[in-house]
Amino acid sequence: MKQVSKNKLIAFHGKKSIKGKYLKRVIAHRKADEIIKGTYWENGKGCAVGCTLEYSEQTTIHKLYETELGIPKDIARIEDWLFEHLKNGRAQKFPEQFLKAIPIGADLSKIARKFNIEILEYVKQFIKVSKYNPIINVIDNIISLHKQALTQEVTNDKWSAARSAAWSAAESAAWSAAWSAAYERFADIFLKLLKKAEI
Repeated sequence: MKQVSKNKLIAFHGKKSIKGKYLKRVIAHRKADEIIKGTYWENGKGCAVGCTLEYSEQTTIHKLYETELGIPKDIARIEDWLFEHLKNGRAQKFPEQFLKAIPIGADLSKIARKFNIEILEYVKQFIKVSKYNPIINVIDNIISLHKQALTQEVTNDKWSAARSAAWSAAESAAWSAAWSAAYERFADIFLKLLKKAEI
C-alpha cells in the first residue's frame, strides 16, 4: 500500500472493520425493507446515505461520509443521486453494491471527475450532432475541464462559464430522455470506477 498524507482521505480509513460495520448495516436495512427513497433517515428507514449512517441532517450528511467512512462527500452525493433515480429493485441493492465495490484504503479523490467524464461521453450518444451541435460542444468543453482538473487546478471562472453554457444549451434540448434511460448504466459505470480506485 502506498503512503498517503495525513490529510488525504482513504476509503474506510484503511480499516476492514469500518467497511464491515457499514456493509453489515446496509444489508440489515435491505433485508428489513428499510431502504426507501425520498428521506435521509426517519423512523428507522432511509435512503442509501441515510441507512448507511443512520443520520438525517441533510446539510451535513454527505460530509459525514468523510469522517465516518473516509469517502469523499462528492462520492456520497453521487451514490445519493443514483439511488434516487434507480428503479426500486436496483435501488434496494445499491448501497450494498456501492460499499462492496470500494477497496479498503483506496484513494477516491478522482472518481467523481472520472464519473462525470464517463456519463457525459455516454450522454453524447443520445444527442444527434446535426440537431444539437451546440450541446455537443458544451459537453466536450465540460469533459475537457474535468480531464484538466484531474491533474491541475481549474479556475472557478472556467467552471462558471461552462455551467452557464450548459444550462443555456439544456433549455433547448430534451435532456431528460437521454438521462432517464441511462441511470442503470450510470450506476454500473460508477461501481466499475470505484472497484478500480487506486490503493
